[in-house]
Amino acid sequence: MEENILPVYIEDEVRQSYLDYAMSVIVGRALPDVKDGLKPVQRRILYSMKELGLLPQRPYKKSAAVIGDVLGKYHPHGDGAIYDALARMVQEFSLRYPLIDGQGNFGSVDGDPPAAYRYTEARLTPLAIELLKDIEKDTVDFQPNFDGSRKEPTVLPSSFPNLIVNGSSGIAVGMATNIPPHNFGEVIDATVAFIENPDISIEDLMHHIKGPDFPTGGVIMGEEGIKEAYEKGRGRIILRGKLSVEERKGGKEAIVITEIPYQVNKAQLIEKIAYLVREKRITDISDIKDESDRESIRIVLELKRGAQKEVIINSLYGMTPLQVTYSIILLAIVELVPRIMSLKEMISQFVEFRHEVVKRRTQFELKKAEERAHILEGLKKCLDKIDEVIAVIKSSKDPDTARGRLMKKFALSEKQAQAILEMRLQRLTGLEREKIEKEYLELIKEIERLKTILSSRALILEVIKQELLELKKKYADERRTEIVKEKPEEIKIEDLIKEEDVVVLLTKKGYIKRIPLTVYRKQQRGGGGKTVVDVGDEDFVISVIIASTHDHLLFFSNLGKVYTLRVFDIPEASQYSKGKPLVQFFELGKEEKISSVTKVSLFSLHNFIFMITEKGLVKKVSVASFSNIRRSGTIAINFQDKDRLVDAFFLDKEKDVMIFTSLGNCIRFSSSLVRPMGRYAAGVRGIRMSPEDRVIAGYHANEKEDIVVVTEKGYGKRIRIKELPGFKTRGGKGVRFIRVNEKSGRVAYARGASEEDEIIIITKKGMSIRIPVSSVKLQKRNSLGVKLISLKQDDEVADFGVMKKSG
Repeated sequence: MEENILPVYIEDEVRQSYLDYAMSVIVGRALPDVKDGLKPVQRRILYSMKELGLLPQRPYKKSAAVIGDVLGKYHPHGDGAIYDALARMVQEFSLRYPLIDGQGNFGSVDGDPPAAYRYTEARLTPLAIELLKDIEKDTVDFQPNFDGSRKEPTVLPSSFPNLIVNGSSGIAVGMATNIPPHNFGEVIDATVAFIENPDISIEDLMHHIKGPDFPTGGVIMGEEGIKEAYEKGRGRIILRGKLSVEERKGGKEAIVITEIPYQVNKAQLIEKIAYLVREKRITDISDIKDESDRESIRIVLELKRGAQKEVIINSLYGMTPLQVTYSIILLAIVELVPRIMSLKEMISQFVEFRHEVVKRRTQFELKKAEERAHILEGLKKCLDKIDEVIAVIKSSKDPDTARGRLMKKFALSEKQAQAILEMRLQRLTGLEREKIEKEYLELIKEIERLKTILSSRALILEVIKQELLELKKKYADERRTEIVKEKPEEIKIEDLIKEEDVVVLLTKKGYIKRIPLTVYRKQQRGGGGKTVVDVGDEDFVISVIIASTHDHLLFFSNLGKVYTLRVFDIPEASQYSKGKPLVQFFELGKEEKISSVTKVSLFSLHNFIFMITEKGLVKKVSVASFSNIRRSGTIAINFQDKDRLVDAFFLDKEKDVMIFTSLGNCIRFSSSLVRPMGRYAAGVRGIRMSPEDRVIAGYHANEKEDIVVVTEKGYGKRIRIKELPGFKTRGGKGVRFIRVNEKSGRVAYARGASEEDEIIIITKKGMSIRIPVSSVKLQKRNSLGVKLISLKQDDEVADFGVMKKSG
């Protein structure tokens, strides 16, 4: 026998086989049907439970019996898949309106799995009966099961739009659906509104359906994502858990979470919060308690006294699943084809399906009524001639002969004749005759009613409408998920960071760190100080900045470039650590060093950075020019004659600026004398100096402050600003502001401060001292100053910072 072998390209075979598999998964397993909102496994479970008689008024039955029945008759894909689907239809935290009433452990919102199916019991809920109602009245098509031994429904009659009410989620091949649940009463109202006006807009439908209504409650932030999903079939919504702040004893507070987003695992949420607290990414939470029970969720986060609860709440929303983005995909099977629909299309598809169901049900009922009327017509004929009927029956040798003779003599149909033969003698009484007459008249009216309904689409729709309104009376409940109209502002990273003052330290070799201000303790003038940074013998601190964690820092290099860093991005370190090298944050050149750091809270065109070079040039640039700086930095000033940038500070308005030199000279003039320039300009002359002198600092004058000067060898003093006269022009030599000699050393730095402030002096070897400004002696311009810090051998003052409003 010759073999019949057909050559097939493997690409074609793989393509066709994969498409067949994909469609099998799409239609047969993963996606719901738009008509009843059920996947095949869910439909088979509910139908099998009806066959088993597991109705709401009947006793529970072991889940194992249901699993076995479904597995053996309809769904041969494994008991695990069937039980998972059954358990989900029980869970009140998964389905907005559960379709199965379970007894036993069917899992929890903490992610605990259901008990084995031999331990649990189940029966249908009243709402599930509404999905199955009238299935015996030829309302839906049936198809052979997997082995052809019996029939199963292709869909359930579904008295309500279950796809919208309970939603669905599933991943098929190359597509996915994620339909959120909705409020039963709202969905019924929208469906009725569509029946009354098929041209209704989606905006008008949204007057009825406000948005998704999740079983776990929560808060939907904004309506834009809802409207987009309802119009286009796809959208994204922001879903938050619900929390409140409770007062506790001792002035403390607690954040209490009472609702969590849909499908969020409560145990994992608590674990995530605990992890962030341990890692100190969320601070000021002293204890976490789960006080939830079977009926409600209650997670208590106890706060430390004085905690910034707004920052903690923002951190919870921004860093934990207490806020999630829920993607809506309104995709379902429509006549065996997967399709993304708008909300109106989903309602329209249901109404059309329901129209077909009611029409088929009415036709079925009409047929049954007509058949019964036909029988009653025969009974009426014979009851009027009962003696003749009895005589015919008695004289016949067998039932078949009697049937034939009755049909011939009284003009009866076969069914009518058979009904007369099967009639009991009690039907011959007067009362029974009246019942037959009454039943016949009622049937004639019912037949007329059913024919009238079938004659008009509008009447069928009216029947659907009335049935929906009846369901609403029985099953509608209050909305659980709150909808806030305004979309929340995007949670910025600074919203997650507690705003507090810190000290930022930068060393000559480019190490940076921040330390809480509480590390620095007050000392009296002349004390020995406290170690706050271990820099070793070859490094020393060059800059101390006291700033908020929300501030920006602009780092100006000696080569005239600028870099930026948020204060909260600077790693917090212990007082003895060196910190992190700046090269981890910036791409510094080989000969490039950071020479000045200034803090900026807001980048505005009306604010300026004032720059001063070592050779006395000055330049004024808008802060807005530095709002978008790359990691590799950007040009701040162009130099001439191998100059170097010494200082840069922030100006929020035109002020007098002061330039200080290492040999004790100072010039003061208005910043308005320097016009704003671009980033690439070189600047103009600010002060003239002798060749051996150099600029060491700059300052914007504040009449409410004094100038605090500290020399390299620890001497210092305060000078009234009025002691340093202003000049009407820039570019002069200025006046002397301190007498320097070998004992004092050159000037290390000069800054403005008020008497209520404190200063922190840092030495090159990493020692520090914190003293009130009021303890620094107020002196005249030509004085030497007094000892502020006792230095060890070979140590010098590197810098000092001013701490506002001490105490």
